[in-house]
Amino acid sequence: MAFAPRLLLPSRCPPPASSPARHGGRTAPELSGPTPRVVVVTSGKGGVGKTTTTANLATSLARLSLSAVAVDADAGLRNLDLLLGLENRVHLTAADVLAGDCRLDQALVRHRALHDLQLLCLSKPRSKLPLAFGSKTLTWVADALRRAANPPAFILIDCPAGVDAGFVTAIAPAEEAVLVTTPDITALRDADRVAGLLECDGIKDIKIIVNRVRPDLVKGEDMMSALDVQEMLGLPLLGVVPEDAEVIRSTNRGVPLVLNDPPTPAGLALEQATWRLVERDAMTAVMVEEQERPKKKAGFFSFFGG
Repeated sequence: MAFAPRLLLPSRCPPPASSPARHGGRTAPELSGPTPRVVVVTSGKGGVGKTTTTANLATSLARLSLSAVAVDADAGLRNLDLLLGLENRVHLTAADVLAGDCRLDQALVRHRALHDLQLLCLSKPRSKLPLAFGSKTLTWVADALRRAANPPAFILIDCPAGVDAGFVTAIAPAEEAVLVTTPDITALRDADRVAGLLECDGIKDIKIIVNRVRPDLVKGEDMMSALDVQEMLGLPLLGVVPEDAEVIRSTNRGVPLVLNDPPTPAGLALEQATWRLVERDAMTAVMVEEQERPKKKAGFFSFFGG
């Protein structure tokens, strides 16, 4: 008896920016919607790869010549500067701008190798954002970036874990959301809760990235597939990122995965997710019948679109 394992196939699977021939000759995706687009990258649960995702999406956008400002919205435990290799260049923050101590352009840290990528940190490590700034802090920052002489194409906000005041501050200016989760029940319960909060705040364009997928465990039915995650959350898929040992090396070097040469599986998946983000595209999960496998019950196998 044949069975139908679950296989993920993208509706349009964009290959990496470094392979224009695989885009039908295109060297960049078609930017959808007015700019700047304000996207919050969130998860609810900590440790699922949200900051890594933000760093790689921002880097991929810059490689595509789409200007991006990556905002670390964690007021006390910032890490985005480390993943971008900019930890020694952050001297001024958004808190300094709002206090009137500097201009916004002075607080923006431009990446030396990627001139279309800039970093803005909400505040300095081990410091707290003054309560007087309130939840509209990043709304003011986003409005200022919109009014700039050369506004960015994207503002990516790296949201802190949890759903407290930091979460409220981070999602306030956002029009779109990327919800990062891993295929385990604790992360999924938090992701489902966050999705509801985002919708209540008026953010309807929500897509999910399923991170740290282990195809071997999915095949053995020891891990949920990306299709299972999509069905549970009821949201479109932006990308599926496989478990990759290179993530730790990349983090420790301060070099985003998408800059690796040769590319890694996770880096390729994040580049593809960036193309979908730019074009407001999504992966489509379909059922694909496979040949008969005797003595094995119906199962599922998830592959990342590529």
